[in-house]
Amino acid sequence: MKILAFDSTAKTASVAVADGERILAEFTVDSGMTQSELLLPMAKQALSAAHLSLSDIELFALTHGPGSFTGVRIGAALVKGLAFGKQIPCAPVSVMEALAQGLAPLSGIYCPVTDARRAHVYNALFCLKDGVLTRLCDDRLIAITDLVQELAEQYPTTPLWLAGDATEAVTRAAEAIGLSLPQAPRALRVPSAAAVAQCGLAMAMRGETVDDASLAPIYLFPSQAERDRLEKEKQN
Repeated sequence: MKILAFDSTAKTASVAVADGERILAEFTVDSGMTQSELLLPMAKQALSAAHLSLSDIELFALTHGPGSFTGVRIGAALVKGLAFGKQIPCAPVSVMEALAQGLAPLSGIYCPVTDARRAHVYNALFCLKDGVLTRLCDDRLIAITDLVQELAEQYPTTPLWLAGDATEAVTRAAEAIGLSLPQAPRALRVPSAAAVAQCGLAMAMRGETVDDASLAPIYLFPSQAERDRLEKEKQN
């Protein structure tokens, strides 16, 4: 199965082309340019490097959240446009799952954390069971202090691996209560389109894909603009 995979939810932009479990090409850019400027040219480069064209693609995979509101929308809009009218299935992958997939096969609990601002993070917990990435909780929005307290209480002796752009903030909060959390290598701390492709393939094998019309971003809480609007309505 030929897969075109995207991640646009972090500061980096990442695109990969895969043939089943084999990654044919992957490009990741952290240049300060927006994902809207980068993703489509990167996809063209990745397809060219893999000696494929868009007509060869049998599955689109993308991270659909939680993450940057703008980045999530950009990725979803791009894939909806590429898939429109082609009847090609789409695999909407959790950012948390993609980060956890990138940590395999480290031993222990995988703890992806991405910045949700206001001392909160997006998070989920995973582990490997019989070589299969297994969820321990749903994607969630959680205060950093609550997360590190939970980790200290529930996994006092289990190796815990942090990844994601909130790694440093969570590490500092953990150290404040005497908990030492190992950080994954820096290269593994950002969502990888190659990991997205692997997750998307697993979803396709389980029959969990959607069509382009059903593809939608996932937000765990309202955007800042929406929160401001609701606050103004309360004051009126």
